Amino acid sequence: MKKICVFFIEIIITFFLVTAFTTIASGQDTVAVVFPFKINIGADIYGPAYYYAEKNSLTIESFISVDRDTMKSYSFEAGYSRFNYEQYNYSYKCKGFFIRAGIDFNFISPKVSKGRYYAGTGLKYGASFYSHEIPFFESENFWGKLSQSIGKSTHIAHFIEASPGIRTELFKNFSIGWTIRLRILLYGGTGKDLKPIYIPAYGNGTKSFSPGINYYFVWSIPYKKVTLKPAGK
Repeated sequence: MKKICVFFIEIIITFFLVTAFTTIASGQDTVAVVFPFKINIGADIYGPAYYYAEKNSLTIESFISVDRDTMKSYSFEAGYSRFNYEQYNYSYKCKGFFIRAGIDFNFISPKVSKGRYYAGTGLKYGASFYSHEIPFFESENFWGKLSQSIGKSTHIAHFIEASPGIRTELFKNFSIGWTIRLRILLYGGTGKDLKPIYIPAYGNGTKSFSPGINYYFVWSIPYKKVTLKPAGK
């Protein structure tokens, strides 16, 4: 619940920042601005940092995006995830690869962002190719204890997500930022009776909604420049 509250607080911060940038933009319409179109390559640092604190979960992922125009980018993301969980009577393992693809929309005026700042949201489709197994689980009834296991099986899960976030340039062509993941599961890859505890890139496979977050370092490669003329010219 605390994580969800943090996500919504960050969304509110994003809204106010976008509003501030938009206000600034109203005074920029009389100035010509050179806007660079870029190829952005980003690496997530949250997954490895989380693994350092909690050894049961590791996610490594990156993305590449290409500016379509001054306010939209095509984005492709990919990664690997591994999840292990154990308790006194239960053991669960899951690992797999995932992809996401979609469009990112920058809500900041291009005359303010100038290709250096981003505050907006992405709309993406995701697919997770994973395997999971239960090496050990123990149950107890009137006749005593029973130890069993469920062998490894492979599945494909599908989900969609909205990904609001902020990114800012620290120095030329290098940026940092965070992205919130608000994911809705379309299909978990298994039947109703054996839902996956964890799905790479999605999270808890027993839930229809799963939030998450990424922190990125981003390297940008300009490939084209356009001049944005003042309003009315």
